[in-house]
Amino acid sequence: MDFLKNKFGPLASLLIVIWVVEILNLFAGHSLSVWGILPRDTSGLIGIPFAPFLHGSLLHAVSNTVPLLILGGLAILSFGNRFVSLTVVIITLSGIGVWLFGRDAYHVGASGLIFGYFGALLASAFIDRRLSSVLTALITVVLYGGLVFGLLPLVPGVSVESHFFGLISGVAFVWYGRQRRPKKQTGQ
Repeated sequence: MDFLKNKFGPLASLLIVIWVVEILNLFAGHSLSVWGILPRDTSGLIGIPFAPFLHGSLLHAVSNTVPLLILGGLAILSFGNRFVSLTVVIITLSGIGVWLFGRDAYHVGASGLIFGYFGALLASAFIDRRLSSVLTALITVVLYGGLVFGLLPLVPGVSVESHFFGLISGVAFVWYGRQRRPKKQTGQ
């Protein structure tokens, strides 16, 4: 049991914070969304660390919880001790991308983080080419391959910018991590 608590504790903590914030936000009539990312407005910079914990509605929080739990769990299994770093990088880079290039609206929700885990899991298969990474990517695509449609502006009010920059941030984390690892020496 300690193994599960230690391994999945960061993800459980993330989900608990999201739900505590959602309950508070629900009682506040979702007025806490003003703490989200407001692009190109200096007051909107505060949203970079806060946006993934805020949601526009109860349904929004519910719809982000299951994919966050599943893809976050796969990310923990794939990245181990680097999971917290992965999460911080996705939140930070995707938030900066949304702040710089997003449309003029408050951007809230954990979907950028979900897309970041999705991108990292797929990138790991292509970049690392380990069997475990490839199998995890296959599971990811089978379960959540439809996420790619979230990159298209099909539903008004959905932050495709968060989706896009989350995906790019997850890929960048894996790519940058690969670049920093020492090269394996070949036999002489």
